[in-house]
Amino acid sequence: MWRNTRSGWGLVSILFHWASAVAILGLFLLGWWMTDLGYYDPWYNRAPWWHRSIGMLLLFATLLRVLWRLFQPTPVSHGSRLERIAAHLGHTALYVLMLTVMVSGYLISTARGRGISVFDWFEVPALVSHLPDQASIAGEIHWYSAVALLLLAAGHTLAALKHHFLDRHDTFIRMLNPARTRRR
Repeated sequence: MWRNTRSGWGLVSILFHWASAVAILGLFLLGWWMTDLGYYDPWYNRAPWWHRSIGMLLLFATLLRVLWRLFQPTPVSHGSRLERIAAHLGHTALYVLMLTVMVSGYLISTARGRGISVFDWFEVPALVSHLPDQASIAGEIHWYSAVALLLLAAGHTLAALKHHFLDRHDTFIRMLNPARTRRR
């Protein structure tokens, strides 16, 4: 039940998937909201602290997720050959965009040479800093890759719903319940 099989996703993959989805949507909304905060707003410093902390935890979780995925079987894809190719390319693009958003966020936060405090539990050191226009360039990359990630995630969601409601495949169910696909 914890590990993937050729017929379905395991609980670890399912938890990574849904926790990432919630975190990414939440971080996007928080990031968008906090850009309009004024200097005297009580959330002016607190919102970025939450954003950076959750972002760093998500980066670590995404790296673990990629490692997990490398050593686990992938369930058999449904649909036509073109749909399977599109799904593979779409998943690859999702991972690339997730990592791009998080690494660029890290580069924004560490541009001045200070590490990132993660909920005051530990600090992620500034490994790369003081590059010319580091914060500005990383900020542009962060914003546009975040928007692209949300758009691609919306397409991913629509494709899953299409498979579920129109094609009557168990693609969506496999990402909700690991036990359900194991009985087949």
